[in-house]
Amino acid sequence: MEYHDFVEVVVDLLKKAQTELPEDVVEAIKIAYEQEENEIARKNFEIILKNVEVAKKKKIPICQDTGILAFFLEIGRELCLDFDIKKAIIDGVKKATKEVPLRPNAVHPITRENSNDNTGLFIPYIDLDLVEGDRIKISVLPKGAGSENVSVLKMMLPSDAKKIKSFIVETVALAGGKPCPPIFVGVGVGGTFDLAAKLAKKALLRNVLKMDEFEKEVLEAINSLEIGPMGMGGKFTALSVLINYAHCHTASLPVAVNIQCWANRRAEVIL
Repeated sequence: MEYHDFVEVVVDLLKKAQTELPEDVVEAIKIAYEQEENEIARKNFEIILKNVEVAKKKKIPICQDTGILAFFLEIGRELCLDFDIKKAIIDGVKKATKEVPLRPNAVHPITRENSNDNTGLFIPYIDLDLVEGDRIKISVLPKGAGSENVSVLKMMLPSDAKKIKSFIVETVALAGGKPCPPIFVGVGVGGTFDLAAKLAKKALLRNVLKMDEFEKEVLEAINSLEIGPMGMGGKFTALSVLINYAHCHTASLPVAVNIQCWANRRAEVIL
């Protein structure tokens, strides 16, 4: 694959992520809508589903906050690339900003000067992982500020393992309606300070309909809060809880909760 072809792949991937929700996410929203009994909550679900329909049909962004962009790449060890893949992703983001279009969200943390093309110091976030084979898998996760701002990381004590569930629920309770619920909750348990956060964000790339028993238990506890769609009450505050784990130091227990709004946008391609 040539450099410019790869840039176009990135542009197309961003177009898809910003204008079409994944099938499992749409299915989760529809299931909740069918089971919801609160009249206001049902109306909010109807508006959400209409939003999804119009964005896909007209090829326009689902939300005006097109997010900070995070890319997760799995690169086969047998693959030989003759171009700078990070530069190609950055150029793809710049082009997509104009063509999709994307709202320019990347600013310097202190001066707040906007780059106007969604790139800057270490942005877009690009995570590279070597795997077996000769293919590249690219996943993109646009992350809006409303949900990102209520995400939390806590360095818990090893003896606090039984408190993980309550910490996740408390984090959601404090967030309230700010992250535009019903939300998707990515959790990273273990690793290090920074790894826990990455695990939590990567958890949001998983199929939201496939949860284990503990994840379902946490989801049930979250929904008992009855914050509901848009924070206006209802049975569904969250639609999925997805937890990733990593071994950690014997003296620590990092836990990160990365909240995503109802528009759990993501897209992937294998080359």
